[in-house]
Amino acid sequence: MFENILLGFATAFTPVNLSYCFFGVFLGTFIGVLPGLGSLAAISMLLPLTFYLEPTTALIMLGGIYYGGEYGGSIASILLNLPGTPSAAVTCLDGNPMAKNGRAGVALFVTAVASFIGGSVGIVALMGFGPAIAQIGLSFGPSDYFALMLLGLVAAVTVGNGSVVKGLIAVVLGLLLGTIGTDVTSGEFRYTFGFLELRDGVSLVGMAMGLFGIAEVVSSIRGSKHHKITAKVTARSMMPTRDDIRRTLAPMARGSSIGGFLGALPGAGTVTAAFLAYAMEIRLAKDKSRFGKGAVEGVAAPESANNAAAQTAFIPTLTIGIPGSATMSIMLGALMIHGITPGPLLISDHPTVFWGLIASFWIGNLFLLVLNIPLIGMWVRVLQFPYKYIYPIVIALICIGVFSMRTSVFDVGLVVIFGALGYLMQRVGYSPAPLILGFVLGPMLEENLRRAMLMARGDPYRLISDPLTGTLLMLSAALLVWAILGGLRNVIRSRRLANMPPGEA
Repeated sequence: MFENILLGFATAFTPVNLSYCFFGVFLGTFIGVLPGLGSLAAISMLLPLTFYLEPTTALIMLGGIYYGGEYGGSIASILLNLPGTPSAAVTCLDGNPMAKNGRAGVALFVTAVASFIGGSVGIVALMGFGPAIAQIGLSFGPSDYFALMLLGLVAAVTVGNGSVVKGLIAVVLGLLLGTIGTDVTSGEFRYTFGFLELRDGVSLVGMAMGLFGIAEVVSSIRGSKHHKITAKVTARSMMPTRDDIRRTLAPMARGSSIGGFLGALPGAGTVTAAFLAYAMEIRLAKDKSRFGKGAVEGVAAPESANNAAAQTAFIPTLTIGIPGSATMSIMLGALMIHGITPGPLLISDHPTVFWGLIASFWIGNLFLLVLNIPLIGMWVRVLQFPYKYIYPIVIALICIGVFSMRTSVFDVGLVVIFGALGYLMQRVGYSPAPLILGFVLGPMLEENLRRAMLMARGDPYRLISDPLTGTLLMLSAALLVWAILGGLRNVIRSRRLANMPPGEA
């Protein structure tokens, strides 16, 4: 372990990797600050840039954008009550009241420290559990991988607050889009409809940029209103009191633990971790009435949780090749674009990639802590800049980035189509995240299923009779049934409430 850590820091401390780590963290924070845009949109937009970089450098930059965006999203939440990222919505509950009470500086300082502590706990978990999980993954066969990926997809759809039926529809659409292109087994073209540009399949970059770039920008333009920042942030106002420090230490520890655990689970992610950490603090508080009115614990706990979850989300993605979120799907796609197959052999076959990435997390989290406290004034000025000038630049960069990959107008057309699809999905209540998960995992799911069926000589019973495969398939079925029954229970309860007289309801 010690030798691997030294190898990682030797890789991360090269001038090129340090520069791209700084660039990723800075840009991720900048994108996270802008309401409506998040790290997912930023990673999608900058994915074409990674084609010209070394794999380790590319992942270091994308990783910096990811956890930098998680930190940046809290700044707009505190100052404007507008969450820059979904997980930062919890920070609005007490962060903005703190700003209204003249304590915006303290809230931003606590956010920076909590993000650093949560990120550090997540990195330690990644270092400790990542190699162990990879060793377990070496014993998996094709049928086990198929069942595990299926469980990951089901968990991503059923865990959370969204509609299970809509999530399943989005996943199936992603699986169908993943079948377009050349069949791996037979070499035949499938569902290309005569377009030679589709012989290699739908471009992951084009799909991600459309679903999470164009769609998010259009949605933000529709709902954006220019908010004026009234809170004043100075260096002196950022210093917390002794009471603030005493109140935040335990919530940071609890939030980091919750986020570190949930981040590694498919479908849980940073949003669930932040909400659960906040709910935990309310349950443990002696005076629950403080929450929602500027309780510093309500900022420390969710911020440490979502940053810890952002780090541990890399555990299943890198060690067994199963992303638990849409952002991790893009990271997985970036690895595959560079010819690196995520999974148990990643650590042994590409140690510089794995350990260099982990070492860069330490450096990036330190960058966040050291840089963003003095840069708070700059982020405040960014939030005061009219968005109508920012969004056209973002759309232009998306189109230029897609066109530069293969100098193909067809790819730009795909971005427009997926942008329209992503916006339509948002308007009717469908999340595009399950679609991208299904698209990335679909080809691997199909390949492992076909291998497993060949080994079983076409007998599905032999597939189910395998102890590990059968257990994972039963878990998937149980999770799906549980989610559907829960949805039906909510529908029945809401109808009963609607039919009750106003006084009884």
